[in-house]
Amino acid sequence: MRNDERNIADILFTQKIISQEQLALVKLESVNKGKDIEEVIRSHNFANDEQIIKAKASLLNIPFVSLSAKGISPEILPLIPEPVARRYVLIPFLLDNKINTLSVAMKDPLDISAIEFVERKSGFAIKPYLGLENEIQQKIEEEYSQGLTTEVTQALKESTMVAKLEAVENKDLNQTINEAPVAKIVSTILDYAVKSRASDVHIEPQEDRTRVRYRIDGILHEKLALPKKVHDAVSSRIKILSDMKIDEKRLPQDGRFTFNNGDQEVDLRVSSLPTVFGEKIVMRLLKKSGGVPTLTDLGLRGTSLKNLETAMIRPHGIILITGPTGSGKTTTLYSILTKLNTSKVNIVTLEDPVEYQIAGVNQVQINPLAGL
Repeated sequence: MRNDERNIADILFTQKIISQEQLALVKLESVNKGKDIEEVIRSHNFANDEQIIKAKASLLNIPFVSLSAKGISPEILPLIPEPVARRYVLIPFLLDNKINTLSVAMKDPLDISAIEFVERKSGFAIKPYLGLENEIQQKIEEEYSQGLTTEVTQALKESTMVAKLEAVENKDLNQTINEAPVAKIVSTILDYAVKSRASDVHIEPQEDRTRVRYRIDGILHEKLALPKKVHDAVSSRIKILSDMKIDEKRLPQDGRFTFNNGDQEVDLRVSSLPTVFGEKIVMRLLKKSGGVPTLTDLGLRGTSLKNLETAMIRPHGIILITGPTGSGKTTTLYSILTKLNTSKVNIVTLEDPVEYQIAGVNQVQINPLAGL
C-alpha cells in the first residue's frame, strides 16, 4: 500500500465524501487483504470515478480536466497521432501558441516517457492534466474518426449513388464504381488508414449496413458504417484497383495496389472473401516511403533493445517474435534484417509474401504450387 493511495482516502474524508468509519474500514481492509486503497474504495462504492480522480489530482498537484463537455479543435488532434493517443491513453484538448504549450488529458500524467515521446511527436511542450480514463477513451473514439465520417457522408450526398443502387445491375455497377463519389469514399477510407497508422482495413458487409474497421496497435476499431447499398460499388472499386475480377464473387481472390495520399505512399495487399451478406474486403497496409523503421523507431529502448541486439549477433540460434495480427511482427523482423545487412554477411530469407524489398538481402518468395 503506497502513501499516495492512503492519502487519497484521507483527501476524500477531508472533502466529506467518505465518513470516518468508511476511512477506517478502507485502510484496515487495504492492510489486511493487501489491496490498493483505490481498489477498496471502488469495491465498496464509497466514491465515484470522478471523485477519486479529483482527489488524486489534488494529491499530485496536477490539474484535473473533464472532457465530457469539451470540444476538441480539428487542428489540434493531428498533433498527436491516434496510435500514440491509444497507447498512452491521452488526448490533446487545448493549444496555446503564445507559450508553445499543448494541454493533454492523460490517464497517467506521471508517465514521463509518454510526455517526452508526445513532446517529440507534437513539437510542443506538454502540460499534463489528469482525466477520467473512460472519458479519454470515448473522446479518442469520437474525435479521431469524426473527419472520416464527415468526408464519407459528404461524398454520399454529392451523388444519387444510393438511389441508383436500389436495384443495381452489372452494367450499372460498372459505371457507378468509376463515379467520383465512390472513388472519394475509397480514397477517404485509405487516407484515414494511413494517417491513423492502421495495419489493416476490414470492409465487412452486414445484414443492414457495411462496417469499416481499422486494426490499430493490434486491435480492431469500428470507425465507419456505410449504407448497405453502396457495398458492391465500394468493394468493386477496390477490386479493380487490385486487378481482381469484379464479376467473380463466389471465390476468394487476392490482389495488390499502391495508394498515395500526398504525404505517404503505401502498398496494399488485398483479399476478398465471399460471406452470406456479400464480399468482405481486407487490406493490409505496407509503408513504402521512409524505408524500414529502425528498432528504436519501433519503441525499443534500454534492456529490451540491448537483449535483442545481443541475440541478433550470435552465430546460431533462433529468435521468436509473436503477437496478434497487426502488432508489428513482420516489421520487427525487417528491422532486424536491416540492422544485420552488411557486405560482410550473407542473408537469405524465406517469405510469404515478400512485404518489403531490402537491397543486399536474398529474399525468396515461397511458392507451394511450384514446390518451393
